[in-house]
Amino acid sequence: MRFGINTIDEFELAGKTVLCRVDMNQPVDREHDSLKSTQRIEACAPTLKELADAGAKVVVLCHQGSDIEYQNFYCTRPHARVLSELLGREVGWVEDVCGPTAREAIKAMKDGDILVLDNVRFCSEEQTLFELKLKLSHEEQAKTQVVTKLAPLADLYVCDAFAASHRDQPSLCGFEQVLPSAMGRLFEKEYCVISELMESPEKPCVFVLGGSKISDAFIMMETVLKGGSADKVLTGGLVGNILLHAIGKPIGKGSVDFIYAKNYEEYIEKAKVLYDTYGDKIELPCDLAGVTDGVRYEYSLSEVPEDLSAIDIGKETIAHYCDLIASAKTVFVNGPMGVFEQEPSEAGTKAVFEALGDTAAYTVVGGGDSVTAAKKYKVTDKLGYVCTGGGALIRFLTGEELPVVKALRHAASVFGKGKA
Repeated sequence: MRFGINTIDEFELAGKTVLCRVDMNQPVDREHDSLKSTQRIEACAPTLKELADAGAKVVVLCHQGSDIEYQNFYCTRPHARVLSELLGREVGWVEDVCGPTAREAIKAMKDGDILVLDNVRFCSEEQTLFELKLKLSHEEQAKTQVVTKLAPLADLYVCDAFAASHRDQPSLCGFEQVLPSAMGRLFEKEYCVISELMESPEKPCVFVLGGSKISDAFIMMETVLKGGSADKVLTGGLVGNILLHAIGKPIGKGSVDFIYAKNYEEYIEKAKVLYDTYGDKIELPCDLAGVTDGVRYEYSLSEVPEDLSAIDIGKETIAHYCDLIASAKTVFVNGPMGVFEQEPSEAGTKAVFEALGDTAAYTVVGGGDSVTAAKKYKVTDKLGYVCTGGGALIRFLTGEELPVVKALRHAASVFGKGKA
């Protein structure tokens, strides 16, 4: 047991049916029914292999696609295919989550089998709108369809989805109310590494915050500045644009229109308060880049054209940020500096991630886009730690007890250990 949570070492696994919730959410190529990245599947594969090798029947629950936009959902068929290739063994897949087809397939499993169920977010109770509107307690989540239909078939629940541990949904927090439960190896590793690191990060400690997940970025920024963890916060992407706009710096009409089109007005005032309070620790871009007809143009803040849509930081900002990363002892990164998927607007993200690969600092990278960028610029092996979660990492760093952590601790206290 670690941090009040059972590990899989506490349980006898041979002959047991184990429900294992993982995070294999990856970019999908719908045209070819394939995945554009396999990083998260590679990360959770060792836990699934260990469970199966120990003689358990392993039932895999996972989600695919944005939890807000239904059109982004996709089946988990390609995930099962990739998992089979990674493990070098047959992995089953069923086009069902908790209905009769899924339940019959589980009952037919043999020791050592692995079966991937379809996307849990095809169930309305697994969607964020359901979570936010109904706000079910963990006890109430235990009465939802996915739990009541699957739990009677299982002996043990294992959560290996640290990346989704900030979500309060039945497949993540409901099973712990009715089954002995444990964290998987990936969850254990990520939870322990981040816990130990945040207790005393070596100084100077630099946070690099970018991307478009504004709520996460502002939560993290306020927490690490107020708590004194951060000596410097380097901002880019939409985060940087909002801060610049909040203190009256020009970012171009295109950038401003985008902020209001996305209903991010509330963050303008938050940004102003943060900068007024911690301006000596917040680094803002001093130049911005835009793209016209495929050509990159850079402008100092005093030269920003009225209609600019800023989609990257400029070379002066890049040089300054790289210097700060080089002189740091600890660096946390969440989010790219711009639209790095396109060559004309990738310079900021590329330079920052290459600096992460070169620095002697201990580096922690979290979030899907950041992980993708690290892989794109071939620095993954040079980083101190790559966390599969972005939102979970951010909320963990705030000191908040994550919903899944709370649920796993509940299971440990109620069911004890080794009783599966």
